[in-house]
Amino acid sequence: MLGQARSGAQGVLAVDVGNTETSFGVFENGELVGRRSLSTRQRLTPDEALISMRSVLSMIAPAAAMGGAILSCVVPPLTETWLQALRELSATRPLVVGPGLKTGVRMRYRDPSEVGPDRMADLVAARERYGAPVVVVDMGTTLNIEVVDSEGTFQGGLIAPGFRLGARALSQAAARLPMIELRAPQTVIGRSTREAMQSGVVYGEVARVDGLLDMVANELGEQPPVVLTGDGASVIAALLRHEATVDEDLTLRGLYLLWKANRR
Repeated sequence: MLGQARSGAQGVLAVDVGNTETSFGVFENGELVGRRSLSTRQRLTPDEALISMRSVLSMIAPAAAMGGAILSCVVPPLTETWLQALRELSATRPLVVGPGLKTGVRMRYRDPSEVGPDRMADLVAARERYGAPVVVVDMGTTLNIEVVDSEGTFQGGLIAPGFRLGARALSQAAARLPMIELRAPQTVIGRSTREAMQSGVVYGEVARVDGLLDMVANELGEQPPVVLTGDGASVIAALLRHEATVDEDLTLRGLYLLWKANRR
């Protein structure tokens, strides 16, 4: 958690509703001054969403009034729920990342409306903060890789199951395999069932990300800088062959930039 907002300040609230986790960030003058995350509830009323947000704001920005708000939601049934709650907190109409929002990014995607709001926020922030070309690896319920070329154009990307999802599936599908803590064992060759699973999941993810980054670089004809974000980014980045920057706040920063570009 970052420091609290200043007393009496006007803030911008960014809400990123993912499949597993919902993140909240408060910005003042372009700076992220506080953030928190909660588990995503698949069934939620607007009142419950409002209570959750007020609870979070009481911890990270107790004295700040929200002059604006922006929402990214990859769980369609929850979009209207969170939007209704945001209307109660924001002094201006909350924005929702989706078709019709200006991004300032040239797209080579066949149907730009298919690009998820979290993916859009990631690539907007990465291009602004790290320049172009750049590749974003976002590790969540899904593994998203976004590719921006040297001209700043979004070329497209890759979507695959995330490594935590893979670990859960492994445990649920095989009766004798336990749930594991996702950390790297000391050796690749596991000497217990838990170590073998940790090695397969964690080192397997490292090999997968490294391999995919090699393939992306080969297709682009250059090796762009790599930015990792999301759950487990620090764990994986420390083990990669590729040099990578970890930016845990990338999605929230992208949401703020989208709000700034579209505020009325």
